[in-house]
Amino acid sequence: MLRRAFVFLCAVLPLVATAQLPDFTELVEKQGPAVVNISTTQSSARSPLAQQLPNVPEDDPFFEFFRRFMPNQPGGPRDFQAQSLGSGFVISGDGYILTNAHVVQTADEITVRLTDKREFKAKVIGSDRRTDVALIKIEASGLPVVKFGEPSRLKVGEWVVAIGSPFGFDNTVTAGIVSAKGRSLPQENFVPFIQTDVAVNPGNSGGPLFNMRGEVVGINSQIYSRTGGFMGLSFAIPIDVANDIARQLRTTGKITRGRIGVVIQPLTKELADGFGLPKPQGALVNSVEKGGPAEKSGIEAGDVILRFDGKPVNASDDLPRIVGGTRPGAKVTVQLWRNKASRDVQLVVGELADDARAQRGSGGRGQKPPAAPTVYGMSLADLTDAQRRELKVGGGVLVGEVQGAAARAGVRKGDVILAVNNQDVKSVEQFNQLMGQFDKGRIVALLVRRGANSLYLPFRLDPGGN
Repeated sequence: MLRRAFVFLCAVLPLVATAQLPDFTELVEKQGPAVVNISTTQSSARSPLAQQLPNVPEDDPFFEFFRRFMPNQPGGPRDFQAQSLGSGFVISGDGYILTNAHVVQTADEITVRLTDKREFKAKVIGSDRRTDVALIKIEASGLPVVKFGEPSRLKVGEWVVAIGSPFGFDNTVTAGIVSAKGRSLPQENFVPFIQTDVAVNPGNSGGPLFNMRGEVVGINSQIYSRTGGFMGLSFAIPIDVANDIARQLRTTGKITRGRIGVVIQPLTKELADGFGLPKPQGALVNSVEKGGPAEKSGIEAGDVILRFDGKPVNASDDLPRIVGGTRPGAKVTVQLWRNKASRDVQLVVGELADDARAQRGSGGRGQKPPAAPTVYGMSLADLTDAQRRELKVGGGVLVGEVQGAAARAGVRKGDVILAVNNQDVKSVEQFNQLMGQFDKGRIVALLVRRGANSLYLPFRLDPGGN
């Protein structure tokens, strides 16, 4: 009797397990044709040997020595093309496509391939570095398009599906679950990322993340990896964030964000106890820009911002997203914690400098987007007289947001860059001029003031990066 029961359970359990697993076939059949492969090329005036010897300038005598004596090194023209792959998805039948900014931002030529093998040259309508969203356009009509979902309705543990071109394998389908919502990543404080365990690899960037209703809920953008490959931590940009960026790029060619002129830091439990807060909630203001919207409203260093325009600030990472999404010129109420009591102040939101790269009517080689304030993975600002006096320095530039090459070099938000290869830095303009003297791939030494200490950081001049 016991043996018959065991046999019965062994026969039934596979059926139960199979019935509980989701079926992705219909979703893929309907939505797959709207997913595209994106390949880009970028021309460079440096040779492959120069890439292998990035610390040796091509006009250095040692470069010629290595060229002559290293095997299999061509001595011909010093012009070659770098290629990269990514993904995207069609959002309108007349050829508008969403992808990641880092997929297309340095490209001289962009090729979009559909699932029916048709290929089109694409132009960049615009890209936004802060959210890593780009809008591109191909000349086509009657294209299949995706449906949009609501990321706010996603639940942790819900099944999701990614379609993209990892390593160039078109329309690869992977599946997993939502691991977390509203994730903040270092130097990525304008995006509340959706974390999943969906397998995402190089080439998936820019591809869609679908819910089980076949609706796009995100754009696959980043992975956390110690090896460069998938390790179970993938991050997607919520589609409502991406759609807002696409709408602004399409209609105005630029991104408008609010700003209030404060520098904030996380509020620890120890700090909360010191301020008399019942729990570590809010964004702690550690400095206020002179003459900025916050100072004009009466906000001071040491205040804790608890709510902004009626929205709760649960953590310091919430504030940049909330302020950035507020229309410049809007008059809002800010709830503060000061002297162990809450108070409200009225504030008129300022406008954050736009660094979106509009590229209307372009898309071919030689037609590049306008330069951002810097292209080295940093947003920089000149020091005020008060900041110079406080730091006891004669010059330098203040580092804001950090990503890409700057992040890899170890530069941090709040650092002050004092010198480049021992040449003093007096302003952002001069910094860009100094950096512009060196070839891409070259390593320069940045003298950085961090807190009360100074240190040198080796910085590779590589404004691209995946």
